Amino acid sequence: MRRPLRWLLVGMLVVAAVACLVTFHGVRYAYEPGTENVLSRIRATPEAYDFWGKSFSQEAARQLLQTPEGTAQLAPANGAVKVDDALLKLGRTSFYKETFGNEIFLTDVMGILNGPLRLNNVTKAILALRGGWTTNLRVKVFQTVRIGERTFPKDSYFDTGLDVPRGALVPLGMALSVSGWRIRAGITCALCHATVDGQTGKVIEGVPNQDFNAGLLLALATNSAAYFMHTDVSPLRDVPNDATRTVIGASGQRENLPDAAALETAVDKALLMWPRGNFDSLTDMKADPTQNPVSFTWGNHPYGWSGNFMAGPFRGLSSQNNNVHALNSDSLLLAESSQTLFDMDKEMYLGILLQNAASRRYRFPPSRPQRPSEFLAALSGAKGGPGLNQVVLPPTYPKGTMISPDGTLTSAPGYLFWQQNNAMAAWQDTIVPPPARVAADSATKDTGRQVFERAGCSGCHAGPFLSNHSIISTNEIGTNSARALALAKTELNFTAPVIYAFDTPVPLPSHPKTLAVPISGFDQRQVDLAWAHHGSGGGYKVPSLVGLFWTAPYLHDGGVAVGKDENANLGLAGTVGMDQMPDPFNSLKALVDRNLRARVVAANESSPELQRMNVQGVGHNYWVDAESGFTGEQQRALIQFLLTYEPGS
Repeated sequence: MRRPLRWLLVGMLVVAAVACLVTFHGVRYAYEPGTENVLSRIRATPEAYDFWGKSFSQEAARQLLQTPEGTAQLAPANGAVKVDDALLKLGRTSFYKETFGNEIFLTDVMGILNGPLRLNNVTKAILALRGGWTTNLRVKVFQTVRIGERTFPKDSYFDTGLDVPRGALVPLGMALSVSGWRIRAGITCALCHATVDGQTGKVIEGVPNQDFNAGLLLALATNSAAYFMHTDVSPLRDVPNDATRTVIGASGQRENLPDAAALETAVDKALLMWPRGNFDSLTDMKADPTQNPVSFTWGNHPYGWSGNFMAGPFRGLSSQNNNVHALNSDSLLLAESSQTLFDMDKEMYLGILLQNAASRRYRFPPSRPQRPSEFLAALSGAKGGPGLNQVVLPPTYPKGTMISPDGTLTSAPGYLFWQQNNAMAAWQDTIVPPPARVAADSATKDTGRQVFERAGCSGCHAGPFLSNHSIISTNEIGTNSARALALAKTELNFTAPVIYAFDTPVPLPSHPKTLAVPISGFDQRQVDLAWAHHGSGGGYKVPSLVGLFWTAPYLHDGGVAVGKDENANLGLAGTVGMDQMPDPFNSLKALVDRNLRARVVAANESSPELQRMNVQGVGHNYWVDAESGFTGEQQRALIQFLLTYEPGS
């Protein structure tokens, strides 16, 4: 069969599939690769149980279960998570397919499919691949549009950075669903934390999508203003208000909403400045997008760039998973914290988010006697909660805790409490990166290891995962402090974490059993650095150095980036900003060579957009170069050792 005819038939099948989705309400589709289409490896799991971050081997668990005390300790009612094949299977499927309902906020409130990026155009771009793959789905602009202060001409292309595996019908990490005769798009963990290998078209699990253009996709939504707290745009300070559009505030007085069009333009402009491969998950109204983190999680605790997720199952990994789907994909969940975090009345906050909602159902009509919170509560989709995502509220809500900055706990109906979060954490802990595509013989690796020790790198990057799991003050590490300080305001609304027993069904029964999450064993100084509390100034965790070949650029801001040509492709502006992927060898060289780093920093500083986003690539001034007494050969050996390092090697 000729290829054009074959792909015409494929297109017809896609149309038929969409028709089936419309016919059968509630259907969701997302791509989950078979193991034959994956390059990453899987670590054998000797753990049988996790108990608040402590792992029990099969033998240790067997012995414990022979005693009544041990049986009670390893019960889900007391916080234990049994790690078995069923849990790992659920974790993998959830990683690729579970949205926790974020398609409603993204589609009906933000309008992710209502702007110039339409589902039919995305589908056309995928069909044009003819069963092939891409690491950057290019979607044609169907009419000239102006977003922020940038014009996209008709018949040009949006470089989305979306990955499409070989033969997939949707981008990796995108979930399509149909209900109420409306097609919605949601996101899963795989959108940012897995990627397609450009050489084979296979999926690499755990590798960040280094060129994902999240800022562009959000800016193309019709109500990007609903994501303002992830930018440095203040609706009450930076845009004029509109006296014809008001809300009743908490005080009972009418207050003017900000001008919707002006706010949309300001937020779009800020979002378009996000570097590709970066995402601003912090709701501090600062410009501080961070590099998408790896999901080679085993041995990489605590989690989050500042190490703030350390409490809870799997050494805090379940807490980080909770944060992704609570804090980052439904801004409505922050309403009760808006006064503390944004100095903004919750009614004004909700009015801003909903005044230009894409769906009429969720669009708040200003100047009416109903408060925005009452309007939201009346929607059946809100289900009595503070937002639209699938969350439950612990007894501590609305206070934030060490496991949840916004105070909510992501849990989907029909599962046990946190079952999918824990399952994803257990499965992520099994991911092992593919072997690096770097040639290095044993003698070179041995030399590199000796240089690593002589240079003092092992002082922090110690142990089998090359991390001592500590948090280092920004004053010591010297990197840009914006991200380390992002959680400082949570101190005003913080309390000890309490969750529900892991055998609790969702929706919650009338009197669910609660559990206090153990936090007494943590060093308070480390906790303060992680959350920037008590005037600590914040800090950054010592990351594991496993899988460095797959995770360039480097540092939390992704600013240490160098392409294949270290003279032409410097900084993020000279790499992903020019559709050039950072080269792992050259980027790692810039991390340890002060002269190359200075040129990278200068390149970043030459971009006003990167400066506004606090992307510099400064700090971590631990050099392995001529000025430090190392030869070029020794420097190369160190880089090859690091790029090929595997625990136990």
